[in-house]
Amino acid sequence: MTFFARPDDSPTGHGLRLLCEGPTALRCGRFRPNGNAISIEEKPVKPKSHYAVTGLYLYDSEVVSIARSMKPSARGELEITDVNKAYLERGKLKVARLGRGIAWLDTGTHDSLLDAGNFIATIEKRQGQKIACLEEVAFRMGMIDRERLSGIISEMGDNSYREYLRGVLSEADGIKW
Repeated sequence: MTFFARPDDSPTGHGLRLLCEGPTALRCGRFRPNGNAISIEEKPVKPKSHYAVTGLYLYDSEVVSIARSMKPSARGELEITDVNKAYLERGKLKVARLGRGIAWLDTGTHDSLLDAGNFIATIEKRQGQKIACLEEVAFRMGMIDRERLSGIISEMGDNSYREYLRGVLSEADGIKW
């Protein structure tokens, strides 16, 4: 399955879903095998599925008019679930399942934020690679060149992140670090 849904030619809202235990603290939903959403529930007491809607969405330009037409909730806020429901009502809400090897971490509570931080720290220590190191991603994808990455590194203070990026450059040069 894909991580990011790519909008097709039709105006569509895209969300990502994750199979999880006890999605009652999250948005959850039911989906057809083709990715079309059937329903979305906000923090249900008895969820209709084991799929959580992660909160990462990609929308087309239609989202602007949808957001402008919304009224604040009882909490006084515009709710993202209402945007998704507008796409659902139009039959234009699609989802992509997060595949194996992809972790989504809820950070909506103090405990879940701590859990997420500990998870990231563990993976980074054990694998010796940073998670979501944007400079590394941009360099490896050819979005920035060696010179630009060197410039970014030179502007950083003396810290382990800087040393990690120096290692990325050394590796690219074939030097074991």
